[in-house]
Amino acid sequence: MNQSSIEAPGEFAPFKVLLEIGASREQHNCGRCGDPAIRTAEMGEGASIVSAHPAVRAALLEFQRAFAAKAPGAVIDGRDIGTVICPHATAKLFVDASPEVRAHRRWLELKSKAKPPQEAEVLADILARDARDRSRSVAPLIPAADAVLLDTTHLDVAGAFAAALAAVTAKVEAGR
Repeated sequence: MNQSSIEAPGEFAPFKVLLEIGASREQHNCGRCGDPAIRTAEMGEGASIVSAHPAVRAALLEFQRAFAAKAPGAVIDGRDIGTVICPHATAKLFVDASPEVRAHRRWLELKSKAKPPQEAEVLADILARDARDRSRSVAPLIPAADAVLLDTTHLDVAGAFAAALAAVTAKVEAGR
């Protein structure tokens, strides 16, 4: 799939940027998401809005699957990776935390911005996005049946990483 087949104007423009970032990462084979723009609140909101459109999801499906299938594999995060994009992945994690904790973490990331939002606004955005993503008709936000549920509400970064590594290691070793 080439980028021109998925570019879209207006409300779909944030998604075009997501794909360009992904293509850049693949092209440079750097193994990390080099552009911090992919983690902005605007990108998350844009991805949630456009992902509710079946035509956008269909256009991206093969692109995402091909990316994930390239050796040596990939670590991918997203709200439907384990259920739609990579349903046969060896290891799947459904990482979550309470909305309040997620909002606080996000607010800490955003508070250094020129006009940071109030923490209550961040929580409202998270609740709205979760509701929208859980209720969409195509690929709703649900954990895969075989995903390991990882609640990070009471974990710091090191604890979450250790728990994720242990879960993935167990899945990979069980699959050998």
